[in-house]
Formats: sequence, C-alpha cells, structure tokens
Amino acid sequence: MTDQTPFVPLAIAVLTISDTRTLAEDRSGNTLAERVGTAGHRLADRAIVPDDVETIRAKVAGWIADPAIDVVITTGGTGFTGRDVTPEAVEPLFEKRMEGFSTVFHMVSFGKIGTSTLQSRATAGVANSTYVFCLPGSPGACRDGWDEILVHQLDIRHKPCNFVEILPRLDEHLKRGKLRAPVGPTG
Repeated sequence: MTDQTPFVPLAIAVLTISDTRTLAEDRSGNTLAERVGTAGHRLADRAIVPDDVETIRAKVAGWIADPAIDVVITTGGTGFTGRDVTPEAVEPLFEKRMEGFSTVFHMVSFGKIGTSTLQSRATAGVANSTYVFCLPGSPGACRDGWDEILVHQLDIRHKPCNFVEILPRLDEHLKRGKLRAPVGPTG
C-alpha cells in the first residue's frame, strides 16, 4: 500500500561558518539552500558568520528561539584546526544529542573519502524543539549529509520513521512541566 501522507514543508535555516567566504562564494551554503528548496522545504533564513564560538552560538540560539524555524543546518567549523569551533559553540544548546547522526554521517562519508572522515566532528541534536545539524564545510560533505540522510529524515513520507512526525512532540517535557502542580512542602 502506498503512503498517502501529504508532504509537510519545513522551515529550514542554513548557517555557513567561515572567516573567508561571502554569500557569492558560499558553495556549501548554496548546495544546502538549493537542496532545501528542491525538496519542497522553505529556506527560512541564511547567514554567514565567522569562526567564533559566541557569534555562532548567538546566531543558532536566535534561530532556535524562533518558533517559525523547524530546522537549523550549519556548514563549516567541524574539523580539528584551532578555528574549527562549531561543535563547541552549538552542542551546549542541545537538550538532546543525536548520536546516530554522526555515526550515519561517518558511514556515508567513509564510503566516499575513506578514513579522512575521521577529520570531521559532524554533530546534531535537538534544541528548543528545533533540529540542529552541523555538517562539515565542503560542498561534498553537504551533499552527502543532505542527500543520504536529511532529505529522508526531513520527509514525513519516509518510513518506517522520520523526524517530521515527531516534531510536534519535541517539547512534551515543557508542556508536561506546565501541567503539573508545583512541588513544595505540604506542611
């Protein structure tokens, strides 16, 4: 039986982390922005920020605070050089880490670039009911991350499960907390 579930477009923000790129030269950001649109999603915002922990964190924090943004994808800053600080900037925002994303990303990457995949600290998590994915800064890594993982998991029609169908439930812990009676001394 064919799944008749209608496609659900998401609002996706793309952040390039680079000290040197401009929007015109941002091949990785362009790769992601094009794929977001081709898949039927909406590019909610796009920006380039320098390799600086506080600047990266502030931009991502602003996007995850916006209820109109469902997903944030970053590109760049996931390596091991002194300037590569994306995981340090973004992971403290995570309420839940998505360990499997890094594992699957490295599996895909290993098939294409072999052991060089070890030089990536691709990471992902959930922050304020928003999915956040941090990809390496090469167009190839962005293609791999989107084409092999994200295009499927960000499509409600993907079975047996996907991120879209659980998106409305990411903040259950917040709702549950608001419904409980305050705990205090019973005297």
